Amino acid sequence: MHIHILGICGTFMGGIAVLAKQAGYRVTGCDANVYPPMSTQLEAQGVELIEGFSPEQLGLNPDVYVIGNVVTRGNPLMEEILNRGLPYISGPQWLAENVLQGKWVLAVAGTHGKTTTSSMLAWILEYAGLAPGFLIGGVPQNFDISARLPGAPRQEPGGRSPFFVIEADEYDTAFFDKRSKFVHYHPRTAILNNLEFDHADIFADLAAIETQFHHLVRTVPAHGLIVANGQEDSLQRVLARGCWTPVESFGSAHDWQAINAVADGSFDVILNDQTQGRVQWALQGEHNRMNALAALAAARHVGVSIEVGIAALGEFQNVKRRMEVRGVVNGITVYDDFAHHPTAIATTVAGLRAKVGRAKIIAVLEPRSNTMKLGVMKNALPASLVDADKVFCYGANLGWDAAAALAPIQAKAAVHTDLSQLIEAIAQEAKPGDQVLIMSNGGFAGIHQKLLGRLAV
Repeated sequence: MHIHILGICGTFMGGIAVLAKQAGYRVTGCDANVYPPMSTQLEAQGVELIEGFSPEQLGLNPDVYVIGNVVTRGNPLMEEILNRGLPYISGPQWLAENVLQGKWVLAVAGTHGKTTTSSMLAWILEYAGLAPGFLIGGVPQNFDISARLPGAPRQEPGGRSPFFVIEADEYDTAFFDKRSKFVHYHPRTAILNNLEFDHADIFADLAAIETQFHHLVRTVPAHGLIVANGQEDSLQRVLARGCWTPVESFGSAHDWQAINAVADGSFDVILNDQTQGRVQWALQGEHNRMNALAALAAARHVGVSIEVGIAALGEFQNVKRRMEVRGVVNGITVYDDFAHHPTAIATTVAGLRAKVGRAKIIAVLEPRSNTMKLGVMKNALPASLVDADKVFCYGANLGWDAAAALAPIQAKAAVHTDLSQLIEAIAQEAKPGDQVLIMSNGGFAGIHQKLLGRLAV
């Protein structure tokens, strides 16, 4: 079969392309901007890419068009598909029907930590020899690829793993299906990592998101498992609406806990008041300990012992763009991180502070997500950056005044709307021993390499 993917260069749709190619489909696709690294990854997989959404692509005559949620009414290719009555389907529905059907799906949902927790969980299962398939919204460094089909388990070399780990996003499915993506996945094991207000472009308030999370809860079978953050009132409200599945909590006084954390990142794992072992790793921050507990609980549900899970976490290499060191020049370390919500920014900066102690942290922020561009979270930004010593914000293309929003920390904050001027200001500020933390959910116009180049001068 031949599928043509509209919006193929997004992480999720690109992952679908990889899975379809591995499954033997002919895969072509298009997007408004076809550029590395996604274009390079897809071309390496043998996927044919087209720039733009020209109606001439109908000449490819695929069996079905797979539609990403970046596509809207008015898109010229989509309009012609509709006019001609050609077959189309959303990305999540195609995935559910052609990849997830019959699998033991382990879904990781939450406002924060989905990518990291999914990566931890997939790695624990891989370490245990279970060869899971996965589709993750980032690139786990233990695998160096964001998606793959299930492989042959170590315990059954001629077989095929039943397990599939998926990052379960609450964003809507497509312009013709406004349900959250994750309602399509029908997990047997579901992690509810946390739940805050986000995606202000499609959700009116937190209650609207809680409703979507309850739709997910409704799909988990009675013989499944829900692993829920015990510290989140929002998740307690979701479960109180009705739950037909056993629940294990983490981070609260019951079930799973992380205690005795020290500066090197290590901590003890507690289950039902009994010490299960100590995770020895380099990751920092309470958020990563919570992610680890969730992954251990979900892995235990499919038969991986806690002991094996803890050993696996000791070899976990994190995800690209999660506190990733992009380079060290003249004693100045430059990091890349995906943080784009005030809570994620706060935990990322706090994690770096725990790692570097009193070293100077220069936080560089691009408010790029739809929610951030709308200014919904702008008043929470100053508090999220308190652990940084100096803050630079890229204020271009915003519908609000970044300088005014950062006024409470005006003494240590600077806003620039010109990228070259921003890079120069950072370079003038940074001294040997400083830590430059760049946070954006986009490419930030290649600022990381540009800054490293300027620091080398």
